[in-house]
Amino acid sequence: MAIIVNLDVMLARRKMQSKELAELVGITLANLSILKTGKAKAVRFSTLEAICEALDCQPGDILEFKNEKEL
Repeated sequence: MAIIVNLDVMLARRKMQSKELAELVGITLANLSILKTGKAKAVRFSTLEAICEALDCQPGDILEFKNEKEL
């Protein structure tokens, strides 16, 4: 099983740069990059909430589950 992070897609749709989102959410650019590339092992609900608020989206717009057979 795999969780796909579509944060870069939402950033592009909102015409927002990673640096701006990191500042709005209150996390470092390095941590946002780790999340964006799918290398994060976990994400706090408070961080996910702040990202969704900043991008005006739902958690399902950012996170997606794909079965390994689909990859």
